Amino acid sequence: MVKGRHDRHGDTALDRLAREVARGMYGQGGPSFSRRGLLRTAGVGTMALSSGGLLAACGTSGTKQSAEECVSKDLSTTEKKLTWSNWPLYIDEKGKSLPTLEAFESQTGIDVTYNTDVNDNSQFFAKVRNQLGACEPTERDIVVLTDWMAARMIGLGWIQELDMKAMPNVEANLVDTLREPEWDPGRKYSVPWQSGLTGIAYNSKFTGEVSSFEELVTRADLKGKISMLTEMGDTMGFMLKLTGADPSDFSDDEWGAALARLEEIVASGQVRRFTGNDYTGALNKGDIVACEAWSGDVIAMQYDNPDIKFVTPEEGLALWSDNMMVPNKADHLGNAQELINYYYDPEVAAKVSAWVNYICPVQGTEDAMAEVDESLVGNPLIFPTSTDLETTFAFKNLDSKVREGYEKEFNQVIGA
Repeated sequence: MVKGRHDRHGDTALDRLAREVARGMYGQGGPSFSRRGLLRTAGVGTMALSSGGLLAACGTSGTKQSAEECVSKDLSTTEKKLTWSNWPLYIDEKGKSLPTLEAFESQTGIDVTYNTDVNDNSQFFAKVRNQLGACEPTERDIVVLTDWMAARMIGLGWIQELDMKAMPNVEANLVDTLREPEWDPGRKYSVPWQSGLTGIAYNSKFTGEVSSFEELVTRADLKGKISMLTEMGDTMGFMLKLTGADPSDFSDDEWGAALARLEEIVASGQVRRFTGNDYTGALNKGDIVACEAWSGDVIAMQYDNPDIKFVTPEEGLALWSDNMMVPNKADHLGNAQELINYYYDPEVAAKVSAWVNYICPVQGTEDAMAEVDESLVGNPLIFPTSTDLETTFAFKNLDSKVREGYEKEFNQVIGA
């Protein structure tokens, strides 16, 4: 029996209202407001963590481990259970049930405890760093974390190696563009759960198309009417682009130039505010008319407001993934691999994608989507083509101390 499915730590009043509106418009099983954005609002966006608290979490480097020093056992053959830590609103729901997960339990006999306790990458790191640094169990068999944090934990030796042969659906169906991340070549330690894009959204009722990030931050008619994101990698990725640097490979000097450009933009009054997911309400009403935005949010908004448009900026799109991993001392690696393999069945993946509205990492899902929600077939924000992805970029993987310093400087500029 699936347990722990309604842990909603960190919700603001706006978050709760958005969820109720979504439920009212679409029913319990319909499209949702962004899980990813909701949690950024609950974490950094609403300053539920002070910048000092966030940096304290980011700044603890942790104790490195290795497979030889920290040996994990697998009890999957005798214990048909596992515990999965994911973000809230990030799996298909119908009322109080989670249909695909309950189907997995019925098919396999594996009892899943499903927890929505990943409210923020840094918060979650703070929860588990002492145990993993000391080679102690976290009582979790699967955790879902964003690229930069996944890279950090793999680098610390805190994650068990996966057996791709035990996951034939992953081997066959993982999209090519996500097979070889710099921080996990060959996907030895991680498998993508969902991916997304960061670009520009605008409300066509109040403004014309905003075709580039340069336009967003300089156009006189947009002054005081735009928002940008509190997520450093997203916002500074575009700042690095604007100053001629590569977000995936830049120097300290290039970082400094990009940060100075952001300071100029803030000082000019162009940005009304820096936000988490709460830009959605302001954009719908026209309080802001254009903004830096996450793709899943825009799809959800478009169900109710066709004036909301998503743009691929001339500078490109930021591409990110949230990844499933098995931490050290998790005793159910085999069960975890069985679950990961199950979610790489295109028919199962289609049901999840129809609910969460982010990029599906599973090949063949678009064909299966026709039986789930035909309106989503061909949606480039869920099923981008290789051409759509040609202009995407990722933010550089940073050493923990470097990231801590960059986060501090970024937060000072945006007023966090």
